[in-house]
Amino acid sequence: MNKKLNTIIAGAGLAFLASCSSGLAPVAADAVVPTVVTEQTEFDTDDPAIWIHPTDPTKSLIVGTDKEVGGGLYVYDLEGKIVKKVTGLERPNNVDIAYGLDVNGKKVDIAITTERKAHKIRVYSLPDLTPIDNGGISIFDGEEGEDARDGMGIAIYTKKDSVQAKIYAIVGRKTGPSGSYLWQYEITAGTDGIVKGEVVRKFGTYSGKKEIEAIAVDNELGYVYYSDETAGVRKYYADPALKNDNELAFFGQYDAKSDHEGIAIYKTGDSTGYILLSNQQNNSFVVYPREGMNGNPNAYQKLADIPVSAVECDGADAVNLNLGPKFPNGMLVAMSNGKVFHYYDWKLIQERIDKGEGK
Repeated sequence: MNKKLNTIIAGAGLAFLASCSSGLAPVAADAVVPTVVTEQTEFDTDDPAIWIHPTDPTKSLIVGTDKEVGGGLYVYDLEGKIVKKVTGLERPNNVDIAYGLDVNGKKVDIAITTERKAHKIRVYSLPDLTPIDNGGISIFDGEEGEDARDGMGIAIYTKKDSVQAKIYAIVGRKTGPSGSYLWQYEITAGTDGIVKGEVVRKFGTYSGKKEIEAIAVDNELGYVYYSDETAGVRKYYADPALKNDNELAFFGQYDAKSDHEGIAIYKTGDSTGYILLSNQQNNSFVVYPREGMNGNPNAYQKLADIPVSAVECDGADAVNLNLGPKFPNGMLVAMSNGKVFHYYDWKLIQERIDKGEGK
């Protein structure tokens, strides 16, 4: 048997065993099989982000977290091989990517991860994965209580204007008060080249049921989505300049078996596409229309619930670009138990959406 295919099938088999032993739903017999399964990290994968190469998308990379004290950031190529890593972090949780941060007149792509037990966010230049934050940016300063400063989820909003793009990191934590659970930081670089963050906003309703970890930003439409686990998905404006912290939508309350988890956005046009939500304990992804329903951009109805081979997926990302023969219409990247990430050819996901599977 082809070694690569054997790896994929073995990964799916291990996923099935893991799901059964943990009391989760087993991986479905007709689950989408990943096109690529990455090499393993040391501890426990959690969240991926896709970095697009500026001139050749087929050379794009996946950045993922290894969530444990002593863990770090891993960089993979599109074959799932580890090409770079930084370790020794204090439980890195989630990661996201921004393009074109101005560092002394030079545009630098960056990956930002939460360093949970250090109460920091860490900033690395891409694709070299060099730290440019002088040891990290302190977060949730002044907050009291156990876990109130433990950064978990992160998503980056880039606001483009006629002068210069502004980059913001929206950060979630293990616990916090409703109304200010999420803090938003403007990310800039000083004349010394060191990246810093300034709090510009505190917002976010919280049900109090579990926690808020998964966060995703739709830059073009200017929205931020986050999973209020076991409650649903909440939607807000991403731009702090709007001074509008009203919740725009709360959806998916009854669509997950238990935890609402990782969120990925796949774009088919300027305002169209899909929002994919990890139905964590069901080993599937619930799909919603990015543009909303019936002319209402804040109305969401489930289009499909697609079984995947990834087990207990925490984090996900998606892109619609041609990344080569294995991913001509882009990919969905999903964390899976087993210290790996799965790469899914988007064509396989789209086929299931078109069928309205699990609707």
